[in-house]
Amino acid sequence: MTTTTPPVTLDDVRDAAERLKGIAHHTPVLRSRTLDELVGAEVHLKCENFQRAGAFKFRGAYNAASRLTPGQLSRGIASYSSGNHAQAVALAARELGTTAVIVMPEDAPPSKRAATAGYGAEIVGYDRYTGDRVAIAEALAAERGLTVIPPYEHPHVMAGQGTAALELLEEAGELDAILTPVGGGGLMAGSATAAKGLHPGIRMIGVEPEAGDDTKRSLEAGRRISIPVPRTIADGQALPTPGELTFSVNRRLVDAIALVGDDAIRDAMRFAFERLKMVVEPSGATPLAALLTGRAGPLPRRVGVIVSGGNVDAGRFAELCGSGL
Repeated sequence: MTTTTPPVTLDDVRDAAERLKGIAHHTPVLRSRTLDELVGAEVHLKCENFQRAGAFKFRGAYNAASRLTPGQLSRGIASYSSGNHAQAVALAARELGTTAVIVMPEDAPPSKRAATAGYGAEIVGYDRYTGDRVAIAEALAAERGLTVIPPYEHPHVMAGQGTAALELLEEAGELDAILTPVGGGGLMAGSATAAKGLHPGIRMIGVEPEAGDDTKRSLEAGRRISIPVPRTIADGQALPTPGELTFSVNRRLVDAIALVGDDAIRDAMRFAFERLKMVVEPSGATPLAALLTGRAGPLPRRVGVIVSGGNVDAGRFAELCGSGL
């Protein structure tokens, strides 16, 4: 009988947590009585919108980049991202004294492009609907001798992302369920590995935009399904296919996927701003949208939510939420 070693383990997440001490922020876990009353559960919000570079992505990017050899660091890092991983890799590279080249879609939010450049990265643009960002990044890496750190298809990236759930459980105690956004699947894979490693009975619920339900379809089919690049305000989740490594984890550990529409995401952003006094980007608001709309299904007593990021500029935020402010 043969067994397959998972790409990430609880020990990997714990090791990443040690590596990130004093580097990544230990973000707060917030509560809201209003939210609890609305959804009928005790909700614990892990606020990664307060993380360095504005999102959970810094955890995985730094965990992976910090393990490169001196020779690799001297040549630099390449990656590809619509925004949050781009900023995270750029900041990690700066922290480690190296350079970064990031392939970003031309329609990425201007604030995310500006922040990535502000951390010192070189940006290479492409059309997300016609171009192949992985091929572009790998070609650049081969030409310049760079090391590619992908947004989610990497064990050290997944382990780093899982530290958010590890911290949540350390602070909130045992939870009955955790909701996270799902794009490429790295946050969920790392979080589910940590959470189920500590509490096997916990439910892991992923949330996707309705237009980008590739993970839900893939879990139902038992194999990775590709869809057209989705058009949704949740740009961090506008992906056509789950990652191969991440899906190998999530198909074992994810219990359910909820879908939310763009209007519900806007409402959740507005709720976070008005009632929780937080700025949350569209992708980061999807789990909150699932709670507020009931799309996450009947909730157990104690629920954790990873609010994955807050990278949305003032103009875009007003455009998305202004009608209700």
